Amino acid sequence: SLQQSNKIEKAVSAAHTFLQKNPKHEMTLRYLNYYRTMLDVDEYLVDLEAQPYEPIFVRSVKLYNNGDFRSSAADMEQALAEYYKAYEDCLAGCEGAYELQEFKDFYPAIADHFVSVLQCKVDCETELTPNVGGYFVEKFVATMYHYLQFAYYKLNDVQDAVRSVASYMLFDPGDTVMQQNLVYYRFHRERWRLRDEDFEPRPEAVRYHNQTAAQKKMLEFARQYLQDDDEMEVDGGEGPEVLDLPSDGEFEGEGDYEEGFFAEWWQEPKTKGDKDDQGSS
Repeated sequence: SLQQSNKIEKAVSAAHTFLQKNPKHEMTLRYLNYYRTMLDVDEYLVDLEAQPYEPIFVRSVKLYNNGDFRSSAADMEQALAEYYKAYEDCLAGCEGAYELQEFKDFYPAIADHFVSVLQCKVDCETELTPNVGGYFVEKFVATMYHYLQFAYYKLNDVQDAVRSVASYMLFDPGDTVMQQNLVYYRFHRERWRLRDEDFEPRPEAVRYHNQTAAQKKMLEFARQYLQDDDEMEVDGGEGPEVLDLPSDGEFEGEGDYEEGFFAEWWQEPKTKGDKDDQGSS
């Protein structure tokens, strides 16, 4: 019946949404495969909790792979702005009402609340990491600057390309290829009339990097020193155990995003930074 069909469609969407954050959940995968035997489910594979930046990011990557660098850069800038907005909204949501789980003295209760809020804020980065083609895009913010650098260079907008590289390096300073790209830009700075300030990261990237780093350090400190007396008791007289911070790795993504998502049509540039093009330009 139509009513039953509508329920199945909603069930498909709900299952697909759940799998975005839990891609290896066997029971849900079995349910989804079962639904496939009943109807064509592709049009109902809708992420009901998708953030606004996710489809824009996907579109930007496709445009980049198709060589439309101008449209790709415009979409990626929009995705970046939408992500930062979603991040601020997530942080604001962490400041809401707090439910007491147990009765404690005033100061331990305040400490627990503080730790809870910090943990929520640290989790925002992970919660907002998109799942594309079954793979979580690790270092998502860095990835967006990664694409912007390529796109702007292809558009001969070297100033914005350099700023994108500098922004990327905030999140992955050990990337040797990006380090080489930065050296290349510095070597040819006179040719492109680049100034010292052009090699500075973009302000919103600096703000986000500093904010996330500070929150993780504060949470680590709070876990160590703001524990209840009962929680501080450790055998052997040693200090309190520092709980591991959440990371993208806990989602068990299979390898780096460049090796996985969009496997059917993904085309990574031959080298990051298109060295051949740079040498001939």
